[in-house]
Amino acid sequence: MATDYDSPRKTDEEITEDSLQELQARRMDKSSTAIDLDPDDVAESLELPGADLSNEELSFRVIPRQADEFTCSRCFLVHHRSQLAQTRGGELICRECAA
Repeated sequence: MATDYDSPRKTDEEITEDSLQELQARRMDKSSTAIDLDPDDVAESLELPGADLSNEELSFRVIPRQADEFTCSRCFLVHHRSQLAQTRGGELICRECAA
């Protein structure tokens, strides 16, 4: 693209005025297409981290440890027997804790 070096250049003030006018025109365009939302509906749909959930009830089924599972004596997680790394003095240790 060719540049005309003979054309008058804009000053910094003119550039900022043009930019300000463009921003104001954009704001007017956006405000006409804004969607009205009820703030109460929006607030109810949001879940904030650390929110008080003391009045909420969780219901899930707890399955007891099966015959082919063991509880690691270090991390206290229930693992399948295939994850057993070693036994020390009657303590069962999983592969992750033994590593």
